[in-house]
Amino acid sequence: MAKRENISSSVVRRLPRYYRFLRELEKQGISHVSSSQLAKRMSSTASQVRQDFNCFGEFGQQGIGYSVAHLRDEIESILGVKCRYPAVLVGAGNIGTAIANQVSLEDRCFELVGIFDKDRAKIGGVIQGITIMDTDDLESFCDSHLVTTAIICVPKRAVEEISERLYACGIRSFWNFSHFDISMKYSDVIVENVHLGDSMMQLCFRINQEQNTKK
Repeated sequence: MAKRENISSSVVRRLPRYYRFLRELEKQGISHVSSSQLAKRMSSTASQVRQDFNCFGEFGQQGIGYSVAHLRDEIESILGVKCRYPAVLVGAGNIGTAIANQVSLEDRCFELVGIFDKDRAKIGGVIQGITIMDTDDLESFCDSHLVTTAIICVPKRAVEEISERLYACGIRSFWNFSHFDISMKYSDVIVENVHLGDSMMQLCFRINQEQNTKK
């Protein structure tokens, strides 16, 4: 599929949800779905669904809707789910361990090839069959394993140094769980920041809004 320019971040955020819903429909044996049915699941509108898909091509048929299998294949291709990008996880604390144990990276185009930490008590431990290595060995490992992506789960004070080292290794994509904005320092990197505290505050806002409407 040809690269599309100027796709809004809001459309990109919705694609994984479409993909998840379509996989659920396939498991239920449903072969076709309308934009209205998808919109209901997305808490959106049929028009918005069609606009989202039109960013990438014409996938539906008038009066028939979308083939669930075909649309799932198309979104799978758009997301690059079948790709395999070698990734390292830096920081084997609570968040890093939870990601390695609970997030199926292989289903989301990444192959976790190494886990690193500087804590001597953690080095040598095993998570999901991968031995935790010393961060001193990070550069040589990334070079020999052609690592393209880093999952950052270290404290904010350590992120700048770690990101500098990873950048020097040629890594340009980061799944960042710290509160340091890597993209502010390197303009040519791809960063997905995950701020759990921000997410909680958004939930707090929505609860607060709901409570205010009841007063």
